[in-house]
Amino acid sequence: MFTVSEYTVEFVKDPFQILEGKRYEFIIDIAVPEDDELYSEHGLYIRVIYRVADDQGAIVKYDIYERTTDTYQDFDLEDDELAVLQAFCSEHWKEGEE
Repeated sequence: MFTVSEYTVEFVKDPFQILEGKRYEFIIDIAVPEDDELYSEHGLYIRVIYRVADDQGAIVKYDIYERTTDTYQDFDLEDDELAVLQAFCSEHWKEGEE
């Protein structure tokens, strides 16, 4: 399981209105225990596209990257990790409006 160490969130303009609602981009630095398969000595961050429509939010897409090299990591989060990520985004998306 990871923990969030830092994050940013920004409102993303959608000029083509492909998705209903508003979109937000999160960059979330995570701390991962050494015994976790996600672990990287260079650190990791997750880039999340989060959509909010009718006050209901959902993760549209997420990608995991190595912090120092910005290299994409081909891992999927486990269900409990995805639930933590969903809850985090749900709690913080409004900060992108500020």
